[in-house]
Amino acid sequence: MALTKSQTATKLAEATGLSKKQVNEFFDELSKLAYKEAKNSFTIPGIGKLVLVHRKARMGRNPATGEQIKIPAKKVVKFRVAKAAKDAILPKK
Repeated sequence: MALTKSQTATKLAEATGLSKKQVNEFFDELSKLAYKEAKNSFTIPGIGKLVLVHRKARMGRNPATGEQIKIPAKKVVKFRVAKAAKDAILPKK
């Protein structure tokens, strides 16, 4: 089961000796910084990177009717997982 923000803050507070309030303030500031800098890409060392990607216009299909539709170009935010995180999480083959 995934940890909640509160549970994560508690574990980090215990591990670092900071208070839960300080850890939550750090999370809030990290989020604000990530949102502000995502257009230039924002890296969290050892975890991954937020990047802004331009998707080209393309043809798609309406799943209800099967009719072809044009999907316009748009910008999307993606998260690219760092190699160190992949290696630590996924078992070696």
